[in-house]
Amino acid sequence: MTTLERGFKTWAERTAASVRQELGLAEHDPLNVRALAEFLEVQLKTPSDIAGLPKEDLEQLLVHDPGGWSAVSLSAGGRAVIIYNPRHSRARQASDVAHELAHFLLSHEPARLVVSPDGQLVMRSYNSKQEEEANWLGWALLLPRDALLVAIRQKISTAKIAQLHNVSEALVEFRIRVTGIRIVQQRMRAKHAR
Repeated sequence: MTTLERGFKTWAERTAASVRQELGLAEHDPLNVRALAEFLEVQLKTPSDIAGLPKEDLEQLLVHDPGGWSAVSLSAGGRAVIIYNPRHSRARQASDVAHELAHFLLSHEPARLVVSPDGQLVMRSYNSKQEEEANWLGWALLLPRDALLVAIRQKISTAKIAQLHNVSEALVEFRIRVTGIRIVQQRMRAKHAR
């Protein structure tokens, strides 16, 4: 696992708050990734939207191995495009799209894709630091620390937080743990137990 640069997590929270403010969202409002994509002028597509994609490739992506991929961002005709997997749950789709949008917000160099001699797409490069940065920013966009604080203070359950923000319960638990909200939650319980 790559270590993020010192201060990146705080920067990601602030950037997410700024982006959400530009979209007119309060700290506790759910983020619609489609609205963010539109704001960033990024087209969202599924494999079915790709003109000329051979039927056998479409079936491979959506029928035979839908669990083998999530999303990819690229530039096509000078336009930023994210192709996402519509077979994943809505929460997973939101996470995948937020991750890819984070790459754009971070001005990351896209991975290089090449076509092998047998016609299959192969990823040629992978930058683990950029992937980790996109994870942190994407998750902060979807579920900001401040939104978690509001939810914890209102005693909203993990399941309800996940439902409200269109994310998985696993992501809620992860964000509660890594943002220090768990400590705040424990202190609040201890205070009320007195």
